[in-house]
Amino acid sequence: MRQKELRLALVCYGGVSLAVYMHGVTKEIWHLARASRAYHCPGGEVLEGVTGVYRDFLEEIEKTSHLRLRVLPDILTGASAGGINAVFLAQAIHSGQSLEPLTDLWLENADVSELMDPEAQPVWRYAKFWAQPIAEWFLSRPGNAVTESVSPETRHEVRTKVSNLVRGRWFNPPFSGSRFSEMLYEALESMADTPAGKPLLPPLHPIDLFVTATDFRGHPEMLRLNSPSVVEETEHRMPIDFRGITPADAGAGIADPLELVLAARSTASFPGAFPPLVIDEIDRLAAQAGHHWESRGDFLARIMPGHVRKGTVESVALIDGSVLVNAPFGAALSAIEARTSQREVDRRFVYIEPRPIRRNENDEAASRPVGWFGTIFGSLSTIPREQPIRDDLERIEQRSKDAASLKRIVMGLRPEIDRAVEKLFGHTFFLDSPTPKRLANWRAKAQDAAAQRAGYAFGAYAQTKYSAIIDRLAQLTHSAAPELALADCAPIANALRHELEHRGLTTLTDESGGANAAAIGFFRAHDIGFRVRRLQLLARRLSRDWEVDPEIPDDALDVARGRIYEILALYRRADDNAILGAKLGDGFRALARRVLEEPGQLLDFLAERRLLPEQDLEAERMLADALAEMPRNLKRRMLLTYLGFPFYDVATLPLTRSEGLVEYNPVKIDRISPEDALSIREGGTQSTLRGIEFYNFGAFFSRAYRENDYLWGRLHGAERMIDLVASTVEGGIPGEMLRRTKHEAFLAILDEEAEAGRCGMGLIETIRSEIEQKFV
Repeated sequence: MRQKELRLALVCYGGVSLAVYMHGVTKEIWHLARASRAYHCPGGEVLEGVTGVYRDFLEEIEKTSHLRLRVLPDILTGASAGGINAVFLAQAIHSGQSLEPLTDLWLENADVSELMDPEAQPVWRYAKFWAQPIAEWFLSRPGNAVTESVSPETRHEVRTKVSNLVRGRWFNPPFSGSRFSEMLYEALESMADTPAGKPLLPPLHPIDLFVTATDFRGHPEMLRLNSPSVVEETEHRMPIDFRGITPADAGAGIADPLELVLAARSTASFPGAFPPLVIDEIDRLAAQAGHHWESRGDFLARIMPGHVRKGTVESVALIDGSVLVNAPFGAALSAIEARTSQREVDRRFVYIEPRPIRRNENDEAASRPVGWFGTIFGSLSTIPREQPIRDDLERIEQRSKDAASLKRIVMGLRPEIDRAVEKLFGHTFFLDSPTPKRLANWRAKAQDAAAQRAGYAFGAYAQTKYSAIIDRLAQLTHSAAPELALADCAPIANALRHELEHRGLTTLTDESGGANAAAIGFFRAHDIGFRVRRLQLLARRLSRDWEVDPEIPDDALDVARGRIYEILALYRRADDNAILGAKLGDGFRALARRVLEEPGQLLDFLAERRLLPEQDLEAERMLADALAEMPRNLKRRMLLTYLGFPFYDVATLPLTRSEGLVEYNPVKIDRISPEDALSIREGGTQSTLRGIEFYNFGAFFSRAYRENDYLWGRLHGAERMIDLVASTVEGGIPGEMLRRTKHEAFLAILDEEAEAGRCGMGLIETIRSEIEQKFV
């Protein structure tokens, strides 16, 4: 039985009221992850509705394709209203809480009448009576926006609400930022109040959440040039990121609720509709809710260090993240670099695009001259938000090509390295009991042999390792000392390098071509990367190469994988910014602030506290115990790989270092859009979604529109999730099985919504009849 992880990096676009559709899609990702967790970790949980359909689908794949698949959505990014969906989905995945309260937020509260600031509403029928003719003309003139873009049955509702906007407060945002923040907080509190299941990712698995915001006034950032050496520019992008390590128990959020509210509220502050977010708004919400925001200082120092240094936090104004970054692929791509895998991984980037086709060649407007206002509005808003993601996709594709090339290099090296290790130790060495002392001696012997065989290449390898370690130490120090206000880590890296040269590390190799004593001491004290890469190679072999060998029992592979990842966790804890920062404490932060004057003290501190000798001893003991329990053929392969790793590392580290490749997994890209989900109704976006009306604000003016888009989001999400799961099965799955699963999922979703009473029965029955006609 092969095992595989389908890992999803989700990118949620901005889309104004189309966020309701995106919520329906993310809800199906949540249901699929719940089904996958329950399938792999059964605990008596009864799965009903569409979750049960997904679980049965995974079981049927295992029976027919001999593939045990787990679905792990572990990277979530978003901008604008898509950022809200990313925030809540990440919270549900990390905590095990229900996503249902967010549905109520979108269907009940995402309406102009609920979002409108009380001070912006007309206080009586004849308020701004002089504005009424303007409103009437705007809403009833030939070719007006309502007549052209809103369906007839909803025009009265839309006209009424638009009239209130026109006759309300002018030259100020009509929607209340404070009310919006309160709604977000209430939804998170409702999630916390519902019974929670287990988290949807395995314990200790990382989850990354990233949303974009725009710092309206900007903050200073330093750039390093040739001349002048440093310049200051104003940066307006403000990424807000969270990283969680999945707990074993349910209920723990990925961050403080107020921090999640700040992220969601700021990324969705559509210019002109909402006022910019200021920190005081969140402080007032905390006081109103009686919530002690304990991590306030650390959080603000992390996301806006420049403002914290200058004391300008209170004047920060954050607006919609889509102004500058509407599709944050880059954050998702950087997040996968530190991922390890316990089995074969199929990594997917999945982006939700409700309206991919916006230009109609036959539209009369396409042939008209571009007007004055249209030019301004398009340049400032429409074009930046709708710019295609070609550059991001090409970068991801190139990374996948580089990963595939590197994998071929490693595969080509394997026979030669296996022969070198067997020649070095003899064909029977693996019969010896692998005690920690023997492992240490074997490892040292293999490293010396790899250095000797590498010849002149070893010097370049050693320099690559040396530079990588210094850069990593500089990064850790830089993140711990924002008070230094440095443009980047370069000054810290230079200070550390000069200190090491002063201590004798002017060269790294001796006359024989191997590492000299000073270099060996430095690598032993600081080179966590070498230890992690060695274990990752073992994990990849266990997950991809040896899993299909019928001579190796599955239970032996499972035990070996578990032990390898326990050892990896030892070293990950010594190199994770959040964990390490807490472990090293204020002493490290104080030394970091003085690193430019006293770099030696910081180096000594990290050598003593970051990677303790006891960790290496414990890792060797754990590996020796694991090898002793393995069948002979698996133990032999493990030892050949473990001892052969220095040979691989000498050959590949310069490549992985320059390309930033930690894993050899190619990345595939999938889109979720009405244009890609046509099993029920043809026509894509135009024939299914109503939120596209009134310039994508349509769903904010009509509950019926929100119900429609939410329901289609669930249906399209279900179809694309089933397609995506099926695509990871080599050779595919039978068409009838795919068709039956979609049919069952569609009906289960309609039954759930009919029982919940959230969507009109007319809508549900109309879609049900279409399904039965298509799947008859």
